[in-house]
Amino acid sequence: MAGLSRQKQKLLTMRKLFESKTDQDHSITGARLIEVLAQDGIKAERKTIYDDIKTLSDSGLDIVTVKDGHSNAYYLGERTFQDEELFVLADAVASSRFLTKKKSQELIRKIQTLTSEFKARQLRRAVYVENRAKNFNEQIYYNINNIQSGIFEEKEIRFKYTELNPDKKAVLKQSDYYVVSPCTLVWENDNYYLVCYCNKHEKICRYRVDRMLSVEVTENDSRKLSDEEKAEVTNQQSIYGMFGGKLESVTMQFDNSLANVVFDKFGMNCRPRRNSENTFCLTADVQIAPTFWGWFFQFGSRARILAPDHVIEQARGYLSEIQKNYE
Repeated sequence: MAGLSRQKQKLLTMRKLFESKTDQDHSITGARLIEVLAQDGIKAERKTIYDDIKTLSDSGLDIVTVKDGHSNAYYLGERTFQDEELFVLADAVASSRFLTKKKSQELIRKIQTLTSEFKARQLRRAVYVENRAKNFNEQIYYNINNIQSGIFEEKEIRFKYTELNPDKKAVLKQSDYYVVSPCTLVWENDNYYLVCYCNKHEKICRYRVDRMLSVEVTENDSRKLSDEEKAEVTNQQSIYGMFGGKLESVTMQFDNSLANVVFDKFGMNCRPRRNSENTFCLTADVQIAPTFWGWFFQFGSRARILAPDHVIEQARGYLSEIQKNYE
């Protein structure tokens, strides 16, 4: 009976062999395939092995035929992911601060199974995790599942929230649970944020997921948001909205050398206009908040606010406060 069971697994075993043992640089002949199957206790003959290869091809497997001397050889051609796509995925996983080193390595091992064992070794050598800043909170990976469940089931969730003290230790911001109606998750600057209605603050808030502990889905239905609250959820999905910045239409002037970073920030649909040989202007809606000023002031004299006047005054105020630290 065991032998019969093995025979029934022949096509599945062959599929795995093509996926893990072959690629464009590593083909396998029919004779060699029979030998490998025999090592697994599966009998195969030359005539039936070719029929099996055809069956796998007919099922959608891209088995390419090449010559190996006077014999035909075969390898798996097109796969779900191309090699360069796997490199991008693996590097994104490795560099993500949201994932711990352990979880990054686990996910990269799973990504390696999507290509041949030969390409998988190249993938492992090309991706480095050791020296990248990683998150300390392993629980975040599982907390996201609970948050998503709360969003899809339209249930409140509760969690405890932490912040780092100067000793780099996570301490609770308050002893009680935060109870919120989860709305959406936002990925920004290598961190996940939960946008939600917070019962404690009675408004739309935003919390970093890696600072949450003991995330649980409750039995209570989520709050039905008003139109104003829905608009604020959209606002909070912006990095500037995180600090409650007021949405303003601001006209800014930039040095021509900043064109790339400006378009990266505001997208290719923005409408810049030249106002001198060396500068251009752009009017855009931004939330006037510390994160906006942090981004804007990094350019020093190469960027300035042109309008409106009260935003210019706010910029002067920020710069004045910074200057006091050095007097």
